[in-house]
Order: sequence, then C-alpha cells, then structure tokens
Amino acid sequence: MTEPTYLDTAQGRRIAYHYSEGEGPCVVFLGGLKSDMQGTKAVHLEDWAQAKGRAFLRFDYSGHGQSSGTFEEGCIGDWHEDTLAVIDTLTEGPIVAVGSSMGGWQSLLLARARPERVSGLVTIAASPDFTEDGWFARFDAAQKAELEKAGQVELASDYMDPYIVTKRMVEDGRNHLVLRDPLELPFRVRMLQGTADTAVSVATATRLLDHIASTDCQLLLVKDADHRFSTRDCLELIEKAVEAASLVEEY
Repeated sequence: MTEPTYLDTAQGRRIAYHYSEGEGPCVVFLGGLKSDMQGTKAVHLEDWAQAKGRAFLRFDYSGHGQSSGTFEEGCIGDWHEDTLAVIDTLTEGPIVAVGSSMGGWQSLLLARARPERVSGLVTIAASPDFTEDGWFARFDAAQKAELEKAGQVELASDYMDPYIVTKRMVEDGRNHLVLRDPLELPFRVRMLQGTADTAVSVATATRLLDHIASTDCQLLLVKDADHRFSTRDCLELIEKAVEAASLVEEY
C-alpha cells in the first residue's frame, strides 16, 4: 500500500491524501462515516481515473483512516473544513465531487460553499442531514436523556462496529443541514441508490431528488444493491455516473 501524503490544515488537523495528476475536471472522492480512502469505491475510482488520464483525489477526514484525531472528536462541520482545505489547497479548476453516504452530505456542503469549483456531482447512497433526521429524530426519551447527561450515546450499525454519537455531533449537524433551504446545483447531478440499503432509505434519495434545483438531475435505483454499493456492476455504474457528471454544458 502506497504511503499517503499529508496536509496540515489551518485548524491544526493533519489530513492524509492520495492525489493523481491528470486532466480535469479533477474527480474528488468523499468517503462515508467511519470509512476511509482505502475503501473499494475510492480505490476503484482511482484506478479508473488513472486509466483514463483523469486527475483524482481521495483523502481521509480527521478522525478517519490515516488522518489525525479520533472519530469521537469530530463532527460534520470539522469534516466540511477538511474537505474545503484539501479542495482549496490541492486542486485547481473545476472538480467532479463523488460523495458516498455521509460523503454525499459533504459533497452538497462543498457545492454550496464552492459553487464556482464544482462542475458535476455524483452521490452514492447520500445521507444528507442524517444527524437530525436519521439519528436524533429516532432517539427515544432515554437516548435523548443520555445524550444530554453523558454527552454521547452508542449506536449499532448494520455495516460497521457500533459507534459513538456525541452531543457535539448532533448540535453541529443542525448548523449544516441542506434539506431545509433551497439547494441550487447548476450542473449535472447523478444520484445512485440501492433498494436493499438498510442505512439510507430510498425515501431519503427521493427526498433529495425532489429538493435539488437542477436542470439535469437523475436518480438511479438499483434493485437489491446494499449500502456498500461495491459489486462489480455497482462500480461500473459509478464509473458511468462520473463520466456523465463530467460533461460540462451551459445551464
């Protein structure tokens, strides 16, 4: 495994990344919650981009993978700052953001913060606003009391070890919601969603589809695909989505 390069951010975090030179727009992979840049989708897309001569960037948020910090210290806003730091420092010109799960939320925050940089967007089982609509909205009275008293609760997951949800993460998430205000994305948007995904529902995908303001936004539902979306067929669909999102037109 090739050793990563590191970027020291203004917030004092050390972000591990891999960048491949190539033609633009640069493809930037934004990983999911507690995932890292060694995942199947990230590495596959890097290989694909290199074969196509495309510039490509994958990285670990703070508290993830080989970057500094611990997961429990982080929140959506921290990882948004990490994303902006790598985009602003390591890339130039237009980019195509590819966001998986929580990375889908991060890609939408990126598009809102740097609208002049994003020329296309691909989401894979995007989970915008999940700290509020997926977690807090489903907490029972005991969990809410524990969150308030202890500052954290433990949640089980179908796709990873149990993880800690902190009060800071929930409260910070409310400052970064994207489904409450207009979300204009004036470029090609391709959304991918598996029908067997137990972490992100089809209803979440259709809600995002309805919410986005775009002249070219498509949602592809893949029967029986799960949240990992990493089978050979699913990876090929991601490739096609990136190719489609890379076409720049006047809107």
